[in-house]
This record gives sequence, structure tokens and C-alpha cells, in this order.
Amino acid sequence: MGDSLEERLGSMELESTMKDEFCTDIGPPFKENAATAEDWQKALNKVVPAVVVLRITSCRAFDTDSAGASSATGFVVDKRRGIILTNRHVVKPGPVVAEAMFLNREEVTVYPMYRDPVHDFGFFRYKPDAIQFLDYEEIPLAPEVACVGLEIRVVGNDSGEKVSILAGTLARLDRDAPHYRKDGYNDFNTFYLQAASGTKGGSSGSPVIDWQGRAVALNAGGKLSSSASAFFLPLERVVRALKFLQKGGDLYTRKWEPISIPRGTLQATFLHKGFDEIRRLGLQSETEQMVRHASAEGETGMLVVESVVPGGPAHNHLEPGDVLVRVNGEVITQFLKLETLLDDSVEQKIELQLERGGTPLSVRLLVQDLHSITPAHFLEVSGAVIHPLSYQQARNFRFQCGLVYVSEPGYMLFRAGVPRHAIIKKFAGEEITKLEDLISVLSKLSRGARVPLEYITYMYRHRRKSVLVTMDRHEWYAPPQIYTRDESSGLWTAKAAFQPVSMLPSSGVNGEATDKEHRHQDNHQELTDVATSMETSCEDASAELRSQDETGIESKRVQLEDDMSSVGVVADCLFNETGEVNSEKKTATENAVLRDHQEATASASIAERVMEPTLVMFEVHVPQSCLLDGVHSQHFSGTGVIIYHSSSLGLVVVDRNTVAISASDVMLSFAAYPIEIPGEVVFLHPVFNYALVAYDPLALGTVGASAVRAAELLPEPALRRGDSVYLVGLSRSLQATSRKSIVTNPSAALSIGFADCPRYRATNMELIELDTDFGRSFSGVLTDEHGRVQAIWGSFSTQLKFGCNSSDDHQLVRGIPVYAISQVLDKIISGANGPPLLINGVKRPMPLLRILEVELYPTLLSKARSFGLSDDWIQALVKKDPVRRQVLRVKGSLAGSKAENLLEEGDMVLAVNKEPVTCFRDIENVCQALDIGDNGGNLNMTIFRQGCEIDVLVGTDMRDGNGTTRMINWCGCVVQEPHSAVRALGFLPEEGHGVYVARWCNGSPVNRYGLYSFQWIVEVNGKPTPDLDAFVNITKELEHGEFVRVRTVHLNGKPRVFTLKQDLHYWPTWELKFDPDTAIWRRRMIKTLDCCDL
Repeated sequence: MGDSLEERLGSMELESTMKDEFCTDIGPPFKENAATAEDWQKALNKVVPAVVVLRITSCRAFDTDSAGASSATGFVVDKRRGIILTNRHVVKPGPVVAEAMFLNREEVTVYPMYRDPVHDFGFFRYKPDAIQFLDYEEIPLAPEVACVGLEIRVVGNDSGEKVSILAGTLARLDRDAPHYRKDGYNDFNTFYLQAASGTKGGSSGSPVIDWQGRAVALNAGGKLSSSASAFFLPLERVVRALKFLQKGGDLYTRKWEPISIPRGTLQATFLHKGFDEIRRLGLQSETEQMVRHASAEGETGMLVVESVVPGGPAHNHLEPGDVLVRVNGEVITQFLKLETLLDDSVEQKIELQLERGGTPLSVRLLVQDLHSITPAHFLEVSGAVIHPLSYQQARNFRFQCGLVYVSEPGYMLFRAGVPRHAIIKKFAGEEITKLEDLISVLSKLSRGARVPLEYITYMYRHRRKSVLVTMDRHEWYAPPQIYTRDESSGLWTAKAAFQPVSMLPSSGVNGEATDKEHRHQDNHQELTDVATSMETSCEDASAELRSQDETGIESKRVQLEDDMSSVGVVADCLFNETGEVNSEKKTATENAVLRDHQEATASASIAERVMEPTLVMFEVHVPQSCLLDGVHSQHFSGTGVIIYHSSSLGLVVVDRNTVAISASDVMLSFAAYPIEIPGEVVFLHPVFNYALVAYDPLALGTVGASAVRAAELLPEPALRRGDSVYLVGLSRSLQATSRKSIVTNPSAALSIGFADCPRYRATNMELIELDTDFGRSFSGVLTDEHGRVQAIWGSFSTQLKFGCNSSDDHQLVRGIPVYAISQVLDKIISGANGPPLLINGVKRPMPLLRILEVELYPTLLSKARSFGLSDDWIQALVKKDPVRRQVLRVKGSLAGSKAENLLEEGDMVLAVNKEPVTCFRDIENVCQALDIGDNGGNLNMTIFRQGCEIDVLVGTDMRDGNGTTRMINWCGCVVQEPHSAVRALGFLPEEGHGVYVARWCNGSPVNRYGLYSFQWIVEVNGKPTPDLDAFVNITKELEHGEFVRVRTVHLNGKPRVFTLKQDLHYWPTWELKFDPDTAIWRRRMIKTLDCCDL
């Protein structure tokens, strides 16, 4: 059992029954064990070399298991063929990569050979010739030896130790199978052995041996309590399965002929209950007497039906509480006899004689092939893993096997609010009963299409939930693939699920008009009924993503058609008999909606009425595949304001705690008109806390485009203390609200500390504070009484520290003056001299910003005097700013900037170009002035350092507003250039900087070998990796299965060397890069492994 799984299994509180308390009459008669210490030493000398440590990596979530890495134990049961026995939850039902390490530290790759669909055992296979330096023998299996009182040893990888030997005595042979999780793997229809050996994480799969070195049971789980109980699986069915596998050949081969091990099922769970309880269920005395005489001596009970899976052979025939008496005329009271009979009767009918409440009855049932209801393939789409519902989960959830089951929601489904363990029932208007139905619907949808999905969960099985699913517009993930288990190699092979209809987006701000018309014609007939039947409320499914007061959002907005090609709102009443949109009715309906809305807002304040048509609600989602720049969440929401609106371009400004990075999906809901459309991030200010998002006015329709408008910005005069302002924002139900307030501090210096995970934080900003606290979640704008915008009321991300090792994400809301926003907007509209970006089909030059990459903070002049600042300078600075009376000090320079090594922490900035400076805006103004003159972009700064006045020529840096636009996924880690929050720490590796590990993926090689985030990769196999291009050139030469030596430097400066094994089969190397010519994030495969190379 892997460490992570063992903790989960062991931490579950197991049911306590009367049988748990009274267990003295179990098993064969105890035979005195006369083994000596010497006997045990001989046995252990023989056994220990055959026990291996297994390192397992679950590459994908599948069935009952999540993706991740763990360790466990196994032991060799067939040396010649290279077969290792371990637990089923170690072999895993899904894709897995594993290595076995022997006693002498020789390591070999092992491949899954068989995992039982029900019982907790499975087999790996390895190449015996790969072990060259160890003398070992296989461990024989002897299930018949197990008896109460038998002294045993558990040899394995307990608690992560390489070799651990725990002693114990078998106390029970008929314990109920342990119940670990209600939504995970559980064994059933078998007895377990129990001993107080106290095994822990990592010991799963350990052999339970007697003094002769024979394995009498297989360690499976434990109970983390004072009793330190361990649970062992009997080996009778293990021996049977091993014999079948041994028929496949006498020697190891790279690919083996898959062996079918017959396994039958009625899809019913039985429990062994004592005669005392069965009598209370109504068992007749005559039946009990007959069973006692026909059964083995010492039999204490019978098998009782606990549950039946819907749709299975026993459904509507067996009921919970039925007492099993005979099968095919033979009295059956033990699991082993029942299972043997079922396995020998696959696809045949058997007769069961039962008693139900004292009434005898007989039924004939068809024994189903257990492997036929065990999934061996899955669909991977947008990070989601979807496959037929397995017998294990069907039993847990009481659903029919084969339904379309979400093992991992990934990004697309997570964004819609679909949880893990959901059962998909309807998609895009079509009923979904099997995985092929879902694939068929997906194949008809274009990028950006929005369609409804209905699902149920095991907690709310009688209530279908409806959500709106948006197909990925960008290439965040690989195209949908079908993975199928190859029994001959133990690997899962991937192939395209279907040929994509179109790689172009079907909607959005960057689609061409002709492209929209073409896609509308293709998809209209197929999906018209979908669009007309869309539900406008998805709050039930989005509970995990939104607060409860958000449920009113959808009542005010109407979703666009799935292809977004129509510029209006689609409703059932707007279609005529031919299925075409009646434009006259549509326009009349839109005008009526707009008129009703205007009447409803007639009583609002002037500022509120003026601002409402300019306000926009944001909903932002970040894909798991590209969590760049230390972004701390996948979902954000907030309020923005339209600052530019024309027939071809709309721009909205919002804080960067709502739009944190450019690699995200943005949806905009307008307060003035009930519609939701996508937006695209076009500008992220590298220092100040705001972002610009573009939308396509054509997507609003004629009426919608006329209903919304741009706000009037009022950068001058600046707000002063005591000024009255109106705070106008949107509630979660898209209702404009306003409050009058007073400015208490128009120039409060922002100070946000470093987060545990370096992420964007605003610096060098002077904010506006009000006399009223409106809460941390309310955002909007500050206006004068006429509705002219003077500041953005934006959210800032920060962390609250609790002691040395604890912190909590937090946010504060303050006013951001609009002067900086106005300057950037003017450059965009007038045509800045910068790199072009495609927006709504038109390439527009975007501005470059000149920035002094130095973090500053103000200090009172009274403090500066104590540091030795002269009276002359104090008087000059007071004259410059008689209100604040402050001087700027250096907190630190960004590593890699032109100011690095020129300015030191604690320096006081007195003047720039001989002009005194006292605030952040002074610094910004002199930086912008450099674009006009011809001075090489340098500032002549006068600073005060350690009692001396010094003139320093400091360079400035040019930065764009694109943010991070490129990342590499290598071995499951997200690699990017060091972003500004990392460089703000003031440190880059001396080895030429290196590339920064931003994130890592569960189930990847970096997860297995421990190459985690917050460090730079500076060398790969001794070759420097100063930037992404060098990193790509080196890693693309690495082969599948090759061990790679990686040198890293942590954020704390600590160097380290890792080795990891590259896996190109499940984790190919790929690049995600923003293409400004198409405004699409493109995915490019750098290196992968073709299936023919396996």
C-alpha cells in the first residue's frame, strides 16, 4: 500500500460489530508452534532478499484512485518468470509506472500484469536477468497453513523503511473485509485474517510468513488505533490466479500473451453473519439444523445479502437480508466455496436457494463475467478523465455499471462546476448512456461552444443538476484522447478520440466574421434545440466555486448560443417554423428587456444611473495546466468598468486580483444588458494593480451595444482628503449599488509583503482610503456626483501570517487613481509604438512601459533626520510636498534589472535629474519623460547612503503588458522564465539565472522523484539552462526511460541535484505559447513517444 493510500485506509474508522469483540472460536485448532529463534533467522534470511520496495506513480486518476506517487511492498513469487505479488491498490486499476528495488539496491522497472477486479491482490512482472548481483529465491505460497495462534512475521517497507520486520500472532481468520472509504476501493465477498502486528504506511503487499519462510497471507491494510490491528488477505484465490498466469509461458518476454483468469459475479455483496443474527432475520429452525449438519465442524453462521448493484444479474431477484442456503443444490456458508462456484460458471446460470424473512425461495441467475464490467479504457479531455462506471464504484454509489463516470473533472468540467464522481446523463441535448455517446457529441462541437450538461451524484441521485459547459477556446490541453490498457505490455496506449471539426474558435473577441458565419451554418441545425433549451441557472453545480449570494447572477443574464455566432440572445419564442431567427421579434424582445431595465433603475442616484451601463461582472478561470506566475487560485470574480467602447473594440479595466495572469478564460456579464460574452486579456500592468480586457461589441447585438457605454475618466484634479465620492459597484445579482463616502487618505502608500508562493503583488502605489469599510469582496469605482470615474475600487491579494509556518490568503480593497489607466488607454487608442496584438480581428500596437524596477517605500522626514539627512535636503523635500513630509527609501531592486547592484536597500532617493522627488508618482513621471528625450533610458539619481550623498546613474527597463506568454511542461513540471514576483526577492542563481519551476503535476515523474516548485533548474545533465530556449534544446534530446541529472537552486539559495526518469509515454514534453498574430494560446509538442516505440 502506498504511503498516501495507507494513511487514508488506516485512518478510516472501521465498523465495530459483535464479531469484532468475540472471536475466540475461529479457524482450525491451534497447533503449538515450537519454532526457535534460529528457525526464524533461517526463514528471514531466505525471505528478506525476495521482498522488494515498490515505488508507484499513478499517472492519471482512474476509477477509485487519484493521480499521485507512493511506495509499497511486494515479493517475488515466481523467479523464473519474474512475477511479484502485491496488493491491488498498489498495482492500481489505471495507468501506472513502477520500479522495484531489491535488498542490494538494484532497481528494475516493473509492469502491471494482473489486478483482481474485487480482491486486494495483483501482480507486477519484471525482467529476471536485470538482477545481476543478488542471490534470492521466490517465496512459496501456503494459504492452508494459516490458523488461529500461528506466530507470524510481516516483512516489508513499513513507514518508508527499506526493511522492517514486525511480529504478531494470527487472532482471527474470519474477519469481515475492512471498509476503507465510501467512494474508493474496498474489498468484499471474502474473509480477512487479523493480527495485532501494527503495520503502517508502505507495508501494503508485504508477505505474512511462518517460521518456515512460507507466505500464509498478504498484508493489505491496518487500523490506526490503539489496537494496532493489521488485516491480511487469504491466499487461496491468489494461488489460483498465479497458476493461470504461469500458463502464459515459462520465461520472461517483453510482451506476453494475455491470460484470461475466469472471474464470475452476480453483482451482489454478501456478509457472513452468525446464526444468532440470522435467526432474527427469520431463518427457520429446520434450515439452521440442516445447515449446521451439512457444514464443516465449527461453522457459526451463513452468508446474507448485504447489497445488490442496480442492473446486475441479481437486481430485482435478490434483496438485502436474504439468507443464502444452497447454490446448485450445495449448502454454501463460506465465501471461498461461493466464489469458486461463480468463477467456474461464467456466462452460465446457477440456482440459488434462499430464505427471505423465513420464506424459502429459489432463483436462477446468470453469472456475469466480472472483467466485462471492469473498465479498461478512458477518455481524457481538457484534463478530465471519464470512463465507464466500474463495479467497484457502482457498488459504492448504487448505480448501474457502465454509466459515464467522471473520475477527474479536469478544467472544462471543473469550470462548469461538475464534481468528481459525477455521472453524466445528458450533454448538448443528447442523452448519454455510454462513453461513446459522449465522444460523439464532443466530436460535433467547435472550440468555444457553450452547451448544457446534466449530471447526478451519488449524494443527490434523484436530482439532476444542469450546468453550462464551455469548450476550451485555447489549446490549454491536448486534443481529446482515448487511453486503452494493453494487457500484453502493461501500458496504456493513447489515440485520438476523433478528428477535430475545426481548430478555430467558434466564438470570442478574435474570431473573423466570415469564420463565424461558416461555423454558424455548420452547427446551427445540430445544436439549435440545445441553444433553445439552455437553462439560465447553473448555481446548483457551481456551489463549490461561488458563494451562495451569487445565485442571482444568472437570473439577469441570458447565455449566448453555443457557437456565439448570433449577436443576439436566443430564446424559444424567437424561432419561426423553419428554425430561423425572427429578427423583428428578437429586436422587439430586446428593446422590451432594455426598457424594463431602465424603468427599474429610475430611482437610483445620478452616479449610479450614469455608471450602471459601464459596469461589468468578471468571472475568470485559470486552467490547471498553466498555473503560471504563482497564481493562487483557479477561479476569480470581480467588478470592472468599461473605459472604451466603439463599434469594433471594447475595453474593460479591472484589478489584478480578478485577472491575475493572461493565461485564463474570462467571461463578462454586463449590468446594462442581460448577456454574457467572452473577453480576452490584452494588457497586464507589471507594477500597478490593474488589467485591461477586450471584448467584441458585435457579440452584444445591436441593442446590447447601444445599451452599454464607456465611463468618463477624470484623472485630474486628484482627490484630496475630505472630498465626497460615490462608490458604485455590482452585487452578485448584477444590481448596481452605490454609497456616498468621504476620502480620508488620498495617498496611502501600499505595502504588501511577500507571499509564501511568490505571486504578483502591486508595488510603488499610492491608494485612496475611505471613511467607510465596505468589506473585502465589494469592488467597483469611485466617482464624483456626476458619475465621472476618479478611481477604481479594486482588490489586492495578500497573505496574513500566523507564526512562522502558517499563513492565510487575504484581500484588501482600496482606491486606484485612474491617471495611470488613462495614460495607457490613450497609448492604445492612439497607436502606441509597441508589439502588435490581434484584437477582434485587427492588429493593434500595444504600449511598452518604462519602469524603474526598484521597490520603494516612504519614510517620514523626522526619521530621515535621525539617519543623518541634512537640513537643506529636509527643507527641499518639505517644500516639494508640505503635506506628506516624506522621503522615498529603497526596499530592494528586482534581480536581473538594470537597477540591480546600483541601488542598495535603505538608500534614500532625494532627487532625480536634480529635481527632488517625494512620492511614487514623481518617479513614474520622470521615467515616462525618458521616452521623449535621448538619454539612453538612464536616471541621474541623487541618493543618501550611510551618511553620504551620492549621484548614481541608474538604468530603467522596458516592459510590455503581456505577462508570461510561454511555458514548458517537462516530466510534469511547469517551467517558465522567472516572473517579476520571483525576481523581486532580489536573487537569481549565479549559474546564468536558469528556468523557474512554477508548478508540478500529480502522478508525474517530478512528483515521483521530488522535483517540486519554488526552484530554478540551472543544469540538465551538466548542461546549463539559462533560459527556456536552452532548456528546450537540451531536454528534446533526452530519450524515453533515460535517467536525467537535474541541478536546481531553491528560492532560499540552497543548491541540490536530483535524478529523475523521463517518461515520454504518459508525460511528453510540450510547449504552450501565446501567439499574438492569432491571439490564441497554442500548444506545440516538443517530444513524445510513439506507440510503435513501446
